Amino acid sequence: MEPIRYVDALAEKYGAMGFPPYDWSRYDDAPLTPLTKPLAECTVSMLTSGGVSQCSMPAWDPDARNDFRLDEVPSAASSDGFQIHDNYYDHTDADTDLNCVFPLDRLRELAAAGEIGSVSRRLWSGFMGRIYKRREVMELQAPAFAMQLKADGVDVLVAVPA
Repeated sequence: MEPIRYVDALAEKYGAMGFPPYDWSRYDDAPLTPLTKPLAECTVSMLTSGGVSQCSMPAWDPDARNDFRLDEVPSAASSDGFQIHDNYYDHTDADTDLNCVFPLDRLRELAAAGEIGSVSRRLWSGFMGRIYKRREVMELQAPAFAMQLKADGVDVLVAVPA
């Protein structure tokens, strides 16, 4: 059996939709900051890029490009109060169970079981769609987001890409 050529398949699909070839990020290293305390004492937040928004918020543009919107999601939000608008992946399963792309119920269960210290007061949904302006992310948006996480006392961020 041949492996799925994921990058080639994406290039073909989005090329047919009129998108320019995607310039994939390449990094020689991935810095890791070890935890300074046990996970059971850590405050954890989460970010999904899956086009997830609370029903009370505006829907995402399902064909977004360079969308730097970042929605705050209260950690106590009910998982049945969300909508998904994203044309970049099949979210049929996530429409049935939001936890496929935004596992907020699972995160709360981990906190209740003592596996993590606590869930941060804010969770996040953002950076949806294809982002071509990576410098904007790296130099402006990500540092601003990191400041929000720091303000919330977040020790660990779970990134859930779609």
